[in-house]
Amino acid sequence: MKLDIKLSGVGGQGILSIATVIGQAALTEGLYLKQAEVHGMSQRGGDVQSDLRLSTEPIYSDLIARGGVDLLISMEPMEALRYSNWLTPDGVIITSSKPLVNIPNYPDQASLLAELDALPKVIRVDIEQMALEAEVPKSANMILLGLAAPHFPLLSADDLRDAIRSIFARKGEAIIEANLRAFNIGLHYSTNK
Repeated sequence: MKLDIKLSGVGGQGILSIATVIGQAALTEGLYLKQAEVHGMSQRGGDVQSDLRLSTEPIYSDLIARGGVDLLISMEPMEALRYSNWLTPDGVIITSSKPLVNIPNYPDQASLLAELDALPKVIRVDIEQMALEAEVPKSANMILLGLAAPHFPLLSADDLRDAIRSIFARKGEAIIEANLRAFNIGLHYSTNK
């Protein structure tokens, strides 16, 4: 069994933290893992994407071929749309619904969201608003991970929680708890939707 995931967003949104948590959980569970990251500008605001390949069998390439992405997790709707043609026919997009307008020619937001919503399997949620309401504004990325958790056939929610604890351990208990709370908010939303 395998799962090919593409993560996308804009620098500073926490895409690489999501990749690190998933990678840690996969390694702890003894899965085969390959990861490739592409960083845009070396500052906040550049395109960031990462390919994660998880499998119960050996994996020989760290890049996912176009048309091979099972799950696209995006912190930004334009970035989700940018990589939507990488999905398998059964692929799922899980994305924030709130655009991060960081370029002068950002597309019309209503048209962008309508185009995204026209795709077959899209879960689009205002994770930034959810994070503000839960008083974890810096953990919107973990809400997004929680939304995606039911789509991980190789990892359980507890595997991901353990990885969050491990990855954020050096930042202290308050940061661990904020990220776990955010993850649980996303998971609860996804499973009760």
